[in-house]
Amino acid sequence: MQLTSRELALLADVFKLLADRTLPEDVLRFEVGRRMLDLLRADYMGSYVWDAVQGAFVHRVAINMSADNLGDYERYFQFCDPLMPSLQNRREAVRVTDVVPHDVLARTEFFNDFLRRDGLYWGLNLFAWDGDENIGDLRIWRGKHRENFSDHELALLELIRPAFTAALARSRSEAGLTKATDAPVVVTPEEMVQSGDDLLGRLTPREREVVVLAAEGLLDKEIAQRLGISYTTVRTHLDRSFQKLGINNRSRLARLVQLSRR
Repeated sequence: MQLTSRELALLADVFKLLADRTLPEDVLRFEVGRRMLDLLRADYMGSYVWDAVQGAFVHRVAINMSADNLGDYERYFQFCDPLMPSLQNRREAVRVTDVVPHDVLARTEFFNDFLRRDGLYWGLNLFAWDGDENIGDLRIWRGKHRENFSDHELALLELIRPAFTAALARSRSEAGLTKATDAPVVVTPEEMVQSGDDLLGRLTPREREVVVLAAEGLLDKEIAQRLGISYTTVRTHLDRSFQKLGINNRSRLARLVQLSRR
């Protein structure tokens, strides 16, 4: 496989990122996705983790995609997605058109009411498997104004797959996570009632600012704009706060903040 000097430089940056042991899992997926958009000259990125208990994709990170549209995906379209049954089971990077021809996809509700709303046209996907557990993915898309992904670009995405999978597995292990729904500590509702203030006291001032805004329902990008920090910094603060508080979703976070104000 011959690589240009540009591709070599961008790949070196990706592998350097994948060797960083300090990044939380969501930040890792976001940052790798951002770099792959540049490397593959693509326009959109989405990434999820498969929750086998719920039978659904969770823990979204995305670039250049509408939060409202992705919300519709999570509530409805992922359950009638004609692509995922085939894509998710592949153990290598794959073009969407190698699974479903585009003329067939273009006649589906999934394409017309979900993909096309954000301008997604040509897709390239990678699913990371740790044994029999699907621990994350990268969904890279181009708009209609571009060409479909080439064999060379498919090979570039496949090139990072082993390191991407290893980095995700390591990040989950070091955070004390073994499944998508696990958390390092489980805090019961009774414990939350008894110790809301004590738990929030574990956070740094900035983490507490981010947590309060997240509990009020602001999206990560809105929190970043409100506080004048980057999206990835918001994700880092939230991930670390979740670990410190022993929770794994925003509904519990909102409950904890509410209790701390009593």
